[in-house]
Amino acid sequence: MRDEPTFVEHVRRDLLDVRWLGPEEIRSRARRRSQRKVVVATVVLALAGVSAVAVAAPRTSPPLVQPAASASPTRHEITTDALLQPADLPEPVYVQLSQAGLGEPVRLDDTLGRCRTSQGQSDGWQMSILSRSQTLMRKATQGVLVPGDALAMQDLFRLEPQTARQLFTSLDDLVAPCAEWRSVEQWGLAGTETVDSTHTVEVIHRWAVVQRGFAGDDAAILRDTFTAARDVQTGQTFGNAPPPTLLAIVRVGDTVSLLRIADGGTEAKLRQLAVAAAARMCAAANPAC
Repeated sequence: MRDEPTFVEHVRRDLLDVRWLGPEEIRSRARRRSQRKVVVATVVLALAGVSAVAVAAPRTSPPLVQPAASASPTRHEITTDALLQPADLPEPVYVQLSQAGLGEPVRLDDTLGRCRTSQGQSDGWQMSILSRSQTLMRKATQGVLVPGDALAMQDLFRLEPQTARQLFTSLDDLVAPCAEWRSVEQWGLAGTETVDSTHTVEVIHRWAVVQRGFAGDDAAILRDTFTAARDVQTGQTFGNAPPPTLLAIVRVGDTVSLLRIADGGTEAKLRQLAVAAAARMCAAANPAC
């Protein structure tokens, strides 16, 4: 995991079924990974040097074993068995990318963060002690990995216990300023960089906490419902309104997971995945489950 957006963010941000792209998006595609879009080149780099494993047959998982309730030493490291495993997903997993981090913010969503900072507030992210992230991908459908091959994305953090609890107690206040937020950007026609091709467009984002308390010690689902991009000058709308962005947040002890699923995923499917993630998190949580 890094300071730049995670795999999760680019998969999530395949914004609108339109032909217009913002200059910032065009410039950043060479260096970002994901929150609605997984960049294939980044996946190749990850496979080469970020603890990635690709196999020619579906990956299998060790059986889920709940730890004993007896006293045990305080855990520090987050091991891979505390992450979702291929067996937790309904489709076969052929590639599993994993990466560890240290002292990083629990970045819920970059768009949510921009909403807050654009209004003069802090992004509101809590700081973690350490973390581990992964992307689970199906077999390449086009011979090479493409954004649609990502099945699920997970960031797992260890925090100070009070900080982990505070993340949930402050969640409604965190989202409240973005209940209806007008995002305005300069977009350019794909493939061009001329001034004449830029357009000022707006998108209305509506963030809400829509479910709570369904997994682990704490759990919630955040939903961002947003409109299709609209040209401010002409009123032209580009494409149709995309499906909402969904994010599950789960706490078990001092560990917190952020979970996203592929495009077309439902709240019910995300909730089911969050329940499986909570069970796996017992392998890293303090106190032991």
